[in-house]
Amino acid sequence: MFRPVCKHAARQLARPSRSAAVGKRHLHTPVPFDWKDPLGANNMFSEDELAISETAESYCQDRMLPRVLEAYRNENFDRKILEEMGELGLLGATIQGYGCAGVSSVASGLITRAVERVDSGYRSGYSVQSALVMGGIEEFGTEEMKEKYLPDMAKGKMLGCFGLTEPNHGSDPGSIETIAKPHPSKKGHYSLSGSKTWITNSPIADLLLVWAKLGSTGKIRGFVIERDQCPPGTLETPPIKNKNGLRASITGMIQLDQCPVPEANMFPDVEGLKGPFSCLNSARYGIAWGTMGALEDCIARAREYALERKQFKGNPIAKYQLVQKKLADATTDAAYGILAATQVGRLKDEGKAAPEMVSMIKRQNCDRALVNARALQEVFGGNAVSDEYGIGRHVANLFVTQTYEGQSDIHSLILGRTITGIQAFY
Repeated sequence: MFRPVCKHAARQLARPSRSAAVGKRHLHTPVPFDWKDPLGANNMFSEDELAISETAESYCQDRMLPRVLEAYRNENFDRKILEEMGELGLLGATIQGYGCAGVSSVASGLITRAVERVDSGYRSGYSVQSALVMGGIEEFGTEEMKEKYLPDMAKGKMLGCFGLTEPNHGSDPGSIETIAKPHPSKKGHYSLSGSKTWITNSPIADLLLVWAKLGSTGKIRGFVIERDQCPPGTLETPPIKNKNGLRASITGMIQLDQCPVPEANMFPDVEGLKGPFSCLNSARYGIAWGTMGALEDCIARAREYALERKQFKGNPIAKYQLVQKKLADATTDAAYGILAATQVGRLKDEGKAAPEMVSMIKRQNCDRALVNARALQEVFGGNAVSDEYGIGRHVANLFVTQTYEGQSDIHSLILGRTITGIQAFY
């Protein structure tokens, strides 16, 4: 059976030590190149981080992977997956207490990488639960909120969704139209009205973290909505079907019509875009890891296919230069992406990571994962059309990861603003 994240791992955030004696002993020993870990990133991870990675990889390959093809074909997300991940201590893994493991940011990245190695849709469901909703409550919620929601969310017994994006406001969240006003008949409650779209988990979420403008101040505030406390007709979460990507996750809308929310369920101190952007930054960090997992799976699949597929006098197509170049390009970008994500994760835990660092690795890793996955798709020739080979699924998913939680061009403007000091958004 799989090993849950242990208590010792929850306390251990330090980097692995390497003795000088070991370094000297191997100074002149030839080191074989490992195409699965080209730049030796595993040497940068602690023993506990490697154990957590092994737990996540074993679960994802043994339990998640067999379900993904049917889930993708039928747009069918099994919520039991999050319960299974909760049993292993993988949900909200960086949070201290409340039934969470309290591991390092790099360890959480390794979990995310393992999940997206199977499918980006599964990773999206995991990220929304762990980074956006649990992370938001842990960072901005009251102690009562944390004690009430986080333990059940850590077990996967309570599912969350994150409502920021609206039909008319994707890359411009400051213009959201969802409004919160004092409820006309329920004392001590706000009335929320508005619409959110492209919301992962919304059709099955028990808890909805929704961002709305206060009618009195125009300031954006965060509200935690419990589905079972909403009167009929005040909350609807219809699914969005027939997607081209992320079909293994469930996506929907949030439609609010004078939905009553207790005042105690509003985040007390954070206002403006600081709250949602902080949550998004944690999720974007996970995406930078996850897309590298998807790319690594593309590399492994293309390599295996190229070695087995024989053309032109019975030669494996892996013999030919164009195929080898595609594999070399993809392997290089994956290796660089893992190192960059690791560095930002270390700085994140030390409180030294600027938000723009996350924009950089999210943008770069998503872009390179998509470009390389598309190139590797060509290795399969016409067989890439069949979903049995998996490569087309990754390509479709990676297009979505490049567009959501900050489209690639938007992150380039975030970086450009920081580099030049000039705002280019308007």
